[in-house]
Amino acid sequence: MSRYAPEPAQQHGAPRRTAVLLVNLGTPEAPTAAALRRYLKQFLWDPRVVEIPRPVWWLILNGIILNLRPAKSAAKYAKIWMLDGSPLKVHTERQARLLKGWLGEAGTPEVVVAWAMRYGQPSIASALDQFKRDGVERVLVVPLYPQYAASATASVMDDVADWLKRSRNPPELRFIKHFHDHPGYIGALAASVAEHWTANGRPDKLVMSFHGVPRRSLDLGDPYYCECQKTGRLLAEALRLTEKDYLVTFQSRFGKAEWLQP
Repeated sequence: MSRYAPEPAQQHGAPRRTAVLLVNLGTPEAPTAAALRRYLKQFLWDPRVVEIPRPVWWLILNGIILNLRPAKSAAKYAKIWMLDGSPLKVHTERQARLLKGWLGEAGTPEVVVAWAMRYGQPSIASALDQFKRDGVERVLVVPLYPQYAASATASVMDDVADWLKRSRNPPELRFIKHFHDHPGYIGALAASVAEHWTANGRPDKLVMSFHGVPRRSLDLGDPYYCECQKTGRLLAEALRLTEKDYLVTFQSRFGKAEWLQP
């Protein structure tokens, strides 16, 4: 039995096709305890996400977390679930559709656009398999994380690399590592804040809240904290704020370890 996946039939003389793959974190298939358990098991078992020795973490994950957390998380998902699925799924799918339309208007309708989730469905591997069937030879992978973090962006790279190991004839690949300081991203953030201020009034202080990661990741060389700070500074400059007008913070702590502050 071959270690490589079967290849689609060669299409001699076919034009070289290019594809863009948007990748987001992931979502359970339904707001139920069973679906959350499957999702959390895949997500939290990723060594990029939790850097604890595997035997110890296996006991904690399977003995405690997967028995207690799915039902609680499912109840929270149920409160925000949309008709077409979870908000992350709905908006990621919409981004892909809008990007395809924008590329068409820009004169490149032949570019294939798809989306995938690092955890859950549709998987990265299924999207890449479809690209192969569509005759795609060049792929741009865009993890939808503005700031690079090993626990997020690098995990996408890992999953693509696992697929590559099973591919006899892989396509050319390129990754977008981060876009935390790209003028387009900063401009979009500034426009969103300004629109909110116009509708609701300008506050005394703007709080910029980023997803948290363990402090240990910064000590080990992960640039996430620094890139969040740069995003905050550039957004403040775009909004013409002084240092006393805004605050960069971090949220979503988990466990007893020290996480990024404040």
